[in-house]
Amino acid sequence: MPRNMIVAPQPDAVEVGARLFMAGGNAVDAAIGCAFAQCVIDQMMCGIAGFGAMQLWLPARNVHEVITFLAEAPAAVTPGMWEDLLEYETRDGFGFVLKGRVNDLGYQAIATPGSLKGFHAAHQRYGRLRWADVVAPAVRLAAEGYRVTPAVHTYWTTPEGMGRVEIPERLRFTRQYASLFFDAKGDFLPVGATVRNPDLAATLERIATDGPESFYSGAIADTIAADMAAQGGLMTAADLRAYAAETTAPVWGEYRGFKVAVNPPPGCGVIVLKMLHILEHFDLAALGHNSVEYLRVLAETMKRAQIEKDRKIGDPRMTPVPVEQMIDRARAAADAAAIKRGEKAHVPRAGVKEAADTTHLCTIDAEGNAVSMTHTNGMQSGVITNGLGFMYNGAMAMFDPRPGRAQSLEARKRRVSSMSPTMLFRDGKPALLIGAPGGSNIPMGILQVILNIVDFKMTAGDAVSAPRIAATSDLIDVAARIPGYVCEALHAQGYRTARSVQSFIAARVHAILIDGDTITGGADPAGGGMALAV
Repeated sequence: MPRNMIVAPQPDAVEVGARLFMAGGNAVDAAIGCAFAQCVIDQMMCGIAGFGAMQLWLPARNVHEVITFLAEAPAAVTPGMWEDLLEYETRDGFGFVLKGRVNDLGYQAIATPGSLKGFHAAHQRYGRLRWADVVAPAVRLAAEGYRVTPAVHTYWTTPEGMGRVEIPERLRFTRQYASLFFDAKGDFLPVGATVRNPDLAATLERIATDGPESFYSGAIADTIAADMAAQGGLMTAADLRAYAAETTAPVWGEYRGFKVAVNPPPGCGVIVLKMLHILEHFDLAALGHNSVEYLRVLAETMKRAQIEKDRKIGDPRMTPVPVEQMIDRARAAADAAAIKRGEKAHVPRAGVKEAADTTHLCTIDAEGNAVSMTHTNGMQSGVITNGLGFMYNGAMAMFDPRPGRAQSLEARKRRVSSMSPTMLFRDGKPALLIGAPGGSNIPMGILQVILNIVDFKMTAGDAVSAPRIAATSDLIDVAARIPGYVCEALHAQGYRTARSVQSFIAARVHAILIDGDTITGGADPAGGGMALAV
C-alpha cells in the first residue's frame, strides 16, 4: 500500500513531488520540490520572489514547528507615506486601493520576499536529498517548457472586479516578457500552449548551485538591487541581506476531540481556531449541510473572525497580538450566544466599493513526516527584472496606508497574511493536513472543509468539492451550486448575498486525511490539481 502522498493544485508540480518520493526523498523534499515547480508552472500565484508559511511535523525528530517567511516592508517605508492616496479598502479585505495603484503594480508594490529563505531553511534542517536535486525538476520545467492549464488560463482571463489592477495589465507590465503569456497578436496563450522561460531556468540553476545566498546577497541580489534603484523601487540590497525566516511553535486549539495546530500571527491560523471554538457550540450536523440556518451561523462566525483579523492581527515583532484572547473559549461561547440570539456583526471597511490567489501543498511520507505549506506572490507586481525570469510579489498592497493600525505601513514590518497551513491531531498523531490559496477567503475555505470532514463525515475528496460561502464583509459570497432559494431565505432575514457564476469559490482547499493506515487526499476541483500516492 502506498505510504507517501502529495496534493497540490498543479498536476505537473504534484508529479515532481511524487518523483522525489520515488527517488528516496521524504515529505520535506517532496514539498520543497513541488513548491519550486509551482513557482515555474503557476508564477502568477507564487514564485521565488514570493512569501509563505509552512507547518512541519517530524515525529522521529520530535519536531513540530512553523516556518514563517512572509514578505517584509522595505526599510525605506515610512508610516503614512501613502495615507493621502487611499481610495478604499477592497470588500474582501485583501488590500487597499490607492490613487495611481502605486502599492499594487510596479516597483513600489514589491516587498522583500521570503520564499527562498523558507524553502531552504526547511530543506537544510530536514530534507534527505541534495538541495540541487530538489531544485533540478523546476529548472527542467522552465528550460524545456510547461503547458498552460485550464486553471491558469481561467485566472488570466476572469475579471476580478474588486478594484485591484486586473491580471492582463499585470502580465503586460514588463513588456519584454509579455511573450511568456501572450502570442504575437497580443492574445493570451491558449490552454495547452507551451511556455519556456530560459531566464528563469538560469536563475534556478544558480540557486540550485549556490543556494539562496545568491538571491539575497550574491550575483542575483546585485541584479535585483540595480533594477530596483533604476526604477524607483523601495527594496534595496540591504533589505535583501537583512531578511530572515522565522521558526516558531504552532498555536493550539481544539474542536470536537481533535487538537488543532495552526500558524501564529502575522498569519491567520488563529482565525481558524476562533471560528472552530465558536462553532463547537452548535450542532451543525442537525442544522443540515448548507441549510439556511447553517449558512447564517457560518456567515456570522466568519464576520466575527474577520473583524478580529482586521483589528488585531499585525506583525507581533512590532505590535502585540492578543492571541490567547482571540482564541479564548469563553469569548467564543459569548460570540456563539450572540449568533443564537440572531445578532448581526458588522465588518467595517474603508470606503464603499464593493478575491487574489496563492498556492498550497500538503505531503506526508511513510515515516509520518508531514508538511502543510502555503506560498504566494500576494498579488503580482507585474515586474520581471530583465534576465532573471521571475515576477516579484505585489505584497505592499496589503499594508494599511492609515497610520496607527495593526496592519499599518512600517519599515521592516511583515505583511499580514491569511495563510493558515493547518493540522488536526487525534491521539497524538496527524489526522488531517489542510490548507488553501485564496486571499482573505483562506480561513473561510479551510473552516468549511474541516466541518465537512469532522461534522458531516465526508471523504477528503467530497469535503473539498462541496459548495462553500465566504463572509469577509457584510455581504455573503455564495457558490453557484448553492440554490437561489437558499439565498432568498437569507435575504428574508436581512442578509445580502452575491451568488457567484462560479461553482467553486471561497479558496481552493487541499487536504490529506489520515485514518489509521488509510491515507486519502482531496484536491479542490477549482484548482485543477490532484492527490498522488506513491
